[in-house]
Order: sequence, then structure tokens, then C-alpha cells
Amino acid sequence: MPRQPGHVPGEAGVWLFIAGDLVLFSLLFATFLSYRADAPEVFAAGRAHLDQTLGLVNTLLLLTSSWFVATGVRAARRRASRTAVACFAFALACGLGFGTVKVLEYGAKFEAGLTPETSDFFMFYFAYTGFHMIHVVIGMGVLLAMIAYLRGRPPQAVNLQHIESGASFWHLVDVLWIVLFALLYLLV
Repeated sequence: MPRQPGHVPGEAGVWLFIAGDLVLFSLLFATFLSYRADAPEVFAAGRAHLDQTLGLVNTLLLLTSSWFVATGVRAARRRASRTAVACFAFALACGLGFGTVKVLEYGAKFEAGLTPETSDFFMFYFAYTGFHMIHVVIGMGVLLAMIAYLRGRPPQAVNLQHIESGASFWHLVDVLWIVLFALLYLLV
């Protein structure tokens, strides 16, 4: 079933949650930028310790996962549940890859003696990426729930709002990471 013109995907409650999360992260980003403006040398020194390649790999993993989620939603709309399940499983694998890279990155930071107490930059880095990782874990749980939901019923009985709601949350996770990547890894 194709999407209707003017259709807002998902349920209103999910969009309320997403809006609240965007407001919260916007405040966090503004706080980061304020601290950075007060001590640019501390933030530049901290950024120099980040591995931009790992940040890019994580960005590509989440962008790829979002592509799989969007493809899965399109498949669910066509009532192709098996294809949707496969797409959501690939997205979940990308989320696991993201988490693995982040654990390796954290491990390298701790091994180098860089902790949240090292500087304001690293306090923000660990707090913000940790908070984002909580969103990734919740999002992976949502993807698992979407897979179970699709496997548990005939394609005609699937409520697409549930699938669209889960997909909308996963795309939020992706968008938040793109901003974090730019702020933490790229901003000079």
C-alpha cells in the first residue's frame, strides 16, 4: 500500500517524543558550543585526540542502517514482510557495528588516560556519545520489536503506523549522530 499524500509516518506520540528529544539535544548542543566558545584551545586539543576515521565509520554505519530501515518500511508498505524483516535485521547489524566501534573507541580513550575528568571536552564527549549510545541501544530494541512484530502476523494484519513509528525513532538516532559527529570530530 503506497503512502498517502500528506501522510505523517508513525503515531503522534512518537513525534511528541522525537520533538522532546530534539529540544533536549538542541540544548545540549548549545551548551557544548557555549563551553567551546569560552575555551576553544581545550576543545581543539580534545578533538585532536579523536579518531575521525572511527567517527566516519560510525557515521557510515548509521547512514547505511537508516537506508535499510527506509527500505524496510517501503517493503512493509508493499506487504513484503520477509523483505522488511531482512532490511531491519541488516539495520540492526549496523547498529551493533556502531556499538562495537564506540566500545573500541572508548577503550582506546581510557587506555590513553582520557576520561570525563580530563577536560570539559572529554566530559561532553563521553556524556553526549554515551547518551546517544543509550538511544542506539533503545533503537536496536525497537528494531528487534519491529522484526518480531512482522514475523508474528500475516502481512495484511500489519499496522504500518507501528513500523513507521519505530523507523522514525531510528532516523532520530541517525540525525543526532550526524550532529554529534560534526560537533565533536569535525568542528575546528
